[in-house]
Amino acid sequence: MAALAEPTTRDRRRWAQYLVDERAEAEVYRQLASRREGEEREILLALAEAEGRHEAHWLVLLDGEPARLPRPDTRTVMLGWLAKRFGSIFVLALAQNAEARSPYDDEPFATSAMAADEKVHHEVVRGLAARGRRRLSGTFRAAVFGANDGLVSNLALVMGIGATGVAPQFVLFSGIAGLLAGALSMGAGEFVSVRSQRELLTATEPSDFADAALPHLDLDANELALVYRTRGMPQDEALERARLVVTAAQAADLGAPYRGLVDAPSDHDVVGGAWGAATSSFLFFASGAIIPVLPWIFGLTGLAAVVTALVLVGIALLATGATVGVLSGGPPFKRALRQLAIGFGAAGLTYLLGLAFGVSLA
Repeated sequence: MAALAEPTTRDRRRWAQYLVDERAEAEVYRQLASRREGEEREILLALAEAEGRHEAHWLVLLDGEPARLPRPDTRTVMLGWLAKRFGSIFVLALAQNAEARSPYDDEPFATSAMAADEKVHHEVVRGLAARGRRRLSGTFRAAVFGANDGLVSNLALVMGIGATGVAPQFVLFSGIAGLLAGALSMGAGEFVSVRSQRELLTATEPSDFADAALPHLDLDANELALVYRTRGMPQDEALERARLVVTAAQAADLGAPYRGLVDAPSDHDVVGGAWGAATSSFLFFASGAIIPVLPWIFGLTGLAAVVTALVLVGIALLATGATVGVLSGGPPFKRALRQLAIGFGAAGLTYLLGLAFGVSLA
């Protein structure tokens, strides 16, 4: 620091901004920690402590607390508000993006350790967010796919039917029928898909079928090593593992169960529950599919109904796309535009087909 130029008033204002931002970020992590327990709570409190060290650095440069402090960054304030009220994976995903925007790489008055801390913080928060993503991946996938399928398919349906020139009542009936048929189909399909995946995982998991035989195996010549080799262990490592397991089994009380072979974690939490996925898929498809039909439900017809449906669905597509972007750690705006382009592209094609095969039933 001694080699740096004398700080200016502008430098001090920047330090004060860093100070309040670090203080606000530490509070975000404390709020998130208050809604968790165990290891995740400890990790979040450690992050808050690290932000406190950064805060102390700027306090030293400022010669103590300034009389007037700027407002924290708007994004950080919003994160604090969300963390205090929800404490969800959504907040962690936003915090991950915030940690990726560290200003310390180009800040001459920040230490190299502070810049390194911020990069590590990004990875820590990404790891915590990844845990949450894995926990809700099955149900979240069904919810997002269901909502988007409902929005796009029913918008395409009512646009195509409406373009043929049929009566508004027929467009409304078609939209409601598409909602029910699609929601039931999505729910049933998701149930079968997740249940089948869980059954497949169960079939591939290690079992305790041979545990009772472990104490009676020959310590030097036994096939237990082959079991571990089928799980990908090298021959020498598999043989050593087999000897350890058999030795422990022979030394154990024969009346007590010894689960010597079951040592692989289950992936069921990643897949999710079949009923949860099916219910989410049904409800979210229905909630998405009802939006394109709303203008006809409330009595709009013709161009007014079409334009209103497009506006409502466009807003919903942008929202779901941005949500996926935030939770996946990607750029929300880009994901939102992608969802909008896909949805309107499908609706535009069916509308053109409806015009091509248009009839008038009035």
